[in-house]
Amino acid sequence: MPLIPVVPENHSHILAEFDCLDPLLSALRLDSGRLKCTCLAVSRKWLALGTSAGGLHLIQREGWKQRLILTHKEGSITQVACCPHNEDFIAVSTSQGLVTVWELQLERRGRPERVSVSWEHRGQSITALCWDSSTLRVFVGDSGGKVSFLRAGSSKLGKGSAFVIFPVQTVTTVDSRVVQLGYQDGRLLVSSLSRCYLCDTEKEKFWRVGNKERDGEYGACFFPQNKGLLLGQPPLLYCARPGSRIWEASFNGEVLSTHQFKQLLACPPLPLITYRNEPNCNPVPRSPQSIAFPKLLYLGDQNLLTWTDSAIYIFTPQNGQVLLWTEVKDLVEVAVYRNELFCLHGSGLLSHLSLLSAERCVERLLRRESWSLAAAVCCMFQHTITTSRARKSVPIDRLEHLRSQLSSSTDPELVGQLEEVIAKLEPLDSASSSRRSSISSHESFNVLDCGIYRVISRRGSQSDEETGSLINPSTSEEERLKEFSFVQDDDQGDHDPQSTERMEAERSDQGLQFHLPLSFRPKPPRIALQAVKDSVSSFVKKTTEKINTLQMNSELFQRPEFREGGQAEISATATPYSEEMENEVNDEISSTEADMQELRLATERAVSQIQDPLVLLDPVCLGEALLEWLPVLERILGPAEPRSAAAISKMDGPEEERDYVNICSDQQEEATCSLGEPTEIVPEEKKETSELEQKEDQCEKQLTLDSAVIAAPNGSPPDPVRVASPKPIPSDLLTNLTELATLYTELSCFRNQNEQALGCLTFLRRYFFLLDQERVRRMCLLCYQEQPEMKNSFTEAMLELTQSNKVVEVFQRGDLLRSLRSLRELQPWSAPPLLAHLHRLYEKHGEAAVRSFSQFYPTITPADVMTMAQQSHFLAYLDNLVQSRTEEHRLPFLQSLLEPESLRQDWLELALTHDAPQHCDTLTPNGQPRWHSHCFSWGYGRLLSLLIRLPADFPSKQKMAETCRSHGYWTGYLYLCSELQRRTEAFSTICQLDDISLLEETDGVEPQTLDEWKLLIQLSQQCSSASDSEQVSGVNGSSWSNGSTDCGGKINPENLTLMLARTAGPDRALEVLEDCGVQLVLSPHSTLVCELLRVTEKRQRAMIQTMLERCDRFLWSQHA
Repeated sequence: MPLIPVVPENHSHILAEFDCLDPLLSALRLDSGRLKCTCLAVSRKWLALGTSAGGLHLIQREGWKQRLILTHKEGSITQVACCPHNEDFIAVSTSQGLVTVWELQLERRGRPERVSVSWEHRGQSITALCWDSSTLRVFVGDSGGKVSFLRAGSSKLGKGSAFVIFPVQTVTTVDSRVVQLGYQDGRLLVSSLSRCYLCDTEKEKFWRVGNKERDGEYGACFFPQNKGLLLGQPPLLYCARPGSRIWEASFNGEVLSTHQFKQLLACPPLPLITYRNEPNCNPVPRSPQSIAFPKLLYLGDQNLLTWTDSAIYIFTPQNGQVLLWTEVKDLVEVAVYRNELFCLHGSGLLSHLSLLSAERCVERLLRRESWSLAAAVCCMFQHTITTSRARKSVPIDRLEHLRSQLSSSTDPELVGQLEEVIAKLEPLDSASSSRRSSISSHESFNVLDCGIYRVISRRGSQSDEETGSLINPSTSEEERLKEFSFVQDDDQGDHDPQSTERMEAERSDQGLQFHLPLSFRPKPPRIALQAVKDSVSSFVKKTTEKINTLQMNSELFQRPEFREGGQAEISATATPYSEEMENEVNDEISSTEADMQELRLATERAVSQIQDPLVLLDPVCLGEALLEWLPVLERILGPAEPRSAAAISKMDGPEEERDYVNICSDQQEEATCSLGEPTEIVPEEKKETSELEQKEDQCEKQLTLDSAVIAAPNGSPPDPVRVASPKPIPSDLLTNLTELATLYTELSCFRNQNEQALGCLTFLRRYFFLLDQERVRRMCLLCYQEQPEMKNSFTEAMLELTQSNKVVEVFQRGDLLRSLRSLRELQPWSAPPLLAHLHRLYEKHGEAAVRSFSQFYPTITPADVMTMAQQSHFLAYLDNLVQSRTEEHRLPFLQSLLEPESLRQDWLELALTHDAPQHCDTLTPNGQPRWHSHCFSWGYGRLLSLLIRLPADFPSKQKMAETCRSHGYWTGYLYLCSELQRRTEAFSTICQLDDISLLEETDGVEPQTLDEWKLLIQLSQQCSSASDSEQVSGVNGSSWSNGSTDCGGKINPENLTLMLARTAGPDRALEVLEDCGVQLVLSPHSTLVCELLRVTEKRQRAMIQTMLERCDRFLWSQHA
């Protein structure tokens, strides 16, 4: 990252994007090319999104959960406004000029109702909606300049109030299109293309704001003055003017001053702080900007916001300054609530921005662990971060922690700049609290957001050092290590205070810098290992075990309790014991080196053999080479036998230690008895032993249950998955071992090995720490149908391997959006660990998580999701993945996912069986199409239409056609019949469906010859009576209307004759009708149509004849 420039000191705030709303749009399916978000509004509780299909999505801001969908058949949603004083009401306008007020009735758990409807602006484009600040009244402005209002009744006011229809009243009609409306304290502010008008709605008086006109889209808004000394003052008006100017006017419409921002906007823009990309701050000043502000909004605390299609501008009009301006691409609309901005872009995407001071921005970034962004903001706003008042939000210790999270190798410039900022930090103001100054001499503390001082005792300070005491440092170290040690010394200290004093004095004399308080009785190795594993990371675990071993050896010589009366005996016993331990350690080290050398030779021999192409390409020879190498691997790195391991742990360690423990316990009993105090040590140890044994049994049972999820083929419990090597392996040897182990796993998976050799599943679980994770993942996908336990073992291993990752903690909090954001911060991704994290998300959130997995393609493929998720959830993922591409790229993209080709049929059957109509609604008992059953909506209709259009061979298309027919998916069946040239079956199906639009549409099956027309007319005559009886009897009911309200005209001989007349002429159509033997009397309408067609045909012939004659004369004239 290059050096980050410092922004000027007059800038103190910044726009930041902390939340990603892309998964929300994906879940609502608003990220496709067909359905887009058209407008938005925001309140304390709701985020309202209007769509191009006439739907209004109400999203609960707490948790970003969808609560309601309000549908409108009167066109797309153009404007939406939330009631500021009653969030149970919301106003909506559509493209046809309809204005609707909805009462949500969420408190009473009722259904939303339309409490008021207005067609006053029918045919006009509604450009502005505005709520009254105290009553249920909505003001509406349109493109013709008309302003009206409608009142909304509420069911809360009484039983009859909801049935009262308030008349719609016209307030005024201005000279041009309404750009923006505002309402405050009984005054309505109307901003048009030419002027601003102020209306007193109670007295029905109007004023013009200013005398000069303008031409263009310029906004206006009220500016409340309810802060500090201005409390109770009437609001101000701000009206945009050409040339980056804004009028400031009184509440009566009198212009007080003009603010000029053209020269002030020559300052460089501040970058947008977002996770999408790194902040790019260009300190070069710009040229003065002359901008037309299309809308003005009151933002946060005494700020004014406006925007263009490429930037956001925020002013502080009280002092006439530019707070900031930031470049944001493709802006269409902005909605604000307090200091939050919700931006709608031209592509239909949403972004959620927040206006924050620099120190608050850094605090939130640190809380989200966005280290690089937090450091960048610190470097840009050094003048703000280094001040003393910023210590309340960003203490020094948090900045130092931020420095420790950055890598000096990857971002040296950023680390260097941050260190310079830390060096300039000012301490927290000492005059803030007298108590704080008295505390600070001996305590360190930081101030929480709520104002509470969090005090941390500083042991070992200068005052302690002056006393010459060496006990405090060791005591503080003891207290810090008590979190993950197995200490029982407190009980012993209570029984023998004099012994404790002697022990501390002895430690002071010997000059020990730290002491690990281990209980004298050795703990069982499995309990110690399990406890350390649960409390600290693997690195701390290994370090702690080494320190424990060294400290136990030191206690054998320095334990003060046994200095009196038994020192000689203890020394005589401890010296041989330590020498024997050193000999055992040396023998173990030499044996380990010998084993590694033997494994290296066997591995090099196997690698040299498989480098021969004749061996590598022959499975038999390759298997023999690997089987020669396998016994050496099992003996050196294989799991220890349970019995031998138990015997070793029982005989080698505990026996020798047991003798020594008995001696020490006898000495301890003598010492305590000499003081005349009762001895309770042995019963206490027995009690502790029983408790620890119970914990050990519980841990072993839990581990057994976890590992028994995957059963071995022979019914025996499987081996535990080993994700860490039992011995340190050099890197060069590890590379060769990984190649051989992965090769053996693949060979044993796809080929039956010798019975004496290890099976693929057993080998994978024993030696997972040697395997290439990516190759094993691909192998598991290929053999999933035959060996699903391989995939389960791989998933179990990856879950255990990634358990210590920091994103797992984020997953456990339960926030899906935050979890996905933390995963995106891990880029670049590796497929195996990412797959494990997605598995955790799916187990926690189900289908909602699967729908968002499309953003991880191509790292995670559909094959990975198919093995993880349920079939219905996989369909949702596949549909989102395909719809994320543009319209022209969806078909080739879906074809690229078909590996192998047989997936086409599997996915087709899945889409036809999930979220689909019932068979009884689309098929008759004898398997024929039911009348108008093609009008039903299919949940995955878009995916089905793509699947049937994929290129395929003739047998595959035949199978797909039969599948569509058996499930009643008639649209797809007709398309496939047309592809397969099975036109007779297509015509028969169309006649039974009784919808002539199936012949007229672009993808319809239209007859091409007169014979096909004759066949179609005969089939229609046979099916017309049956379909009429079915429609009259109501076999299908009215459920088909859920899919569409108009499925086209009926298929009968008369309609087919008219259709043929348009193609071949009315006379030819009547001849075909006679040849079919159909006696038909045309209706007056059909007769008139035929006559018109005859006249049209005659005129066309005459016109053609005239044109030919003129061409002929012209050619002869040229020839002469």
